Amino acid sequence: MSYIPNPFIIPVGVIAGILLSMPFGPVNLLGLQRAVERGFFGGMAAGLGIMLGDGLIALGAALGVQSISGALRDYRTLVQLVGGLALLIAGLRLYYAPVTISTEVAADKIRYRDYIGEVPQMFLLTITNPGAVLSGVAIYGGVSTFVEVESHVDALTMVAALMGGSFLYWFFACEWISRVRHQLDSVKLGRINRIAGLILIAFGGILIGEMAMKRLRFW
Repeated sequence: MSYIPNPFIIPVGVIAGILLSMPFGPVNLLGLQRAVERGFFGGMAAGLGIMLGDGLIALGAALGVQSISGALRDYRTLVQLVGGLALLIAGLRLYYAPVTISTEVAADKIRYRDYIGEVPQMFLLTITNPGAVLSGVAIYGGVSTFVEVESHVDALTMVAALMGGSFLYWFFACEWISRVRHQLDSVKLGRINRIAGLILIAFGGILIGEMAMKRLRFW
């Protein structure tokens, strides 16, 4: 058994991690909204939660794409219900949240505990979102085939590279947003919050509606 991973895994995995973090889904969109509303540290806290969720999904895929796919199929109803309710709650809270833009404060006055709650919240939203799980498994499976992941060392390196790419995306995205966010006034931020909230509510409603229709044998 070789303890030296395939050197092509790291750059390919980093790129895949960046693509996985792009705001194509509701959870990543919510992470960017946190950066707009709360600044760099608020956005990074949300990004770290998403990164850890993506890492867990990739680790499950590394342990066996078939097994994680089977588990998702067996518990799809529960996962879909929890994920849908979580998105609905997050969307409603965002839609009705008071419009505020936190000002950046000096480093010695930053209270990191004000942001730490975002990490488990975004982690839960990520791992209970069927779309995020399926996307993570699909991306891992495609990339691992492309660069020939053949050993446990290769698989773990791929997981680490994916998480590294996700971290880089969130770091630079939050840094850029923190530089331009104060150009937004309360009206613009309120509009962003309502649009993002409606998107989350729509995704949550679709997940719950699809599950209900299947359970009632209408689909």
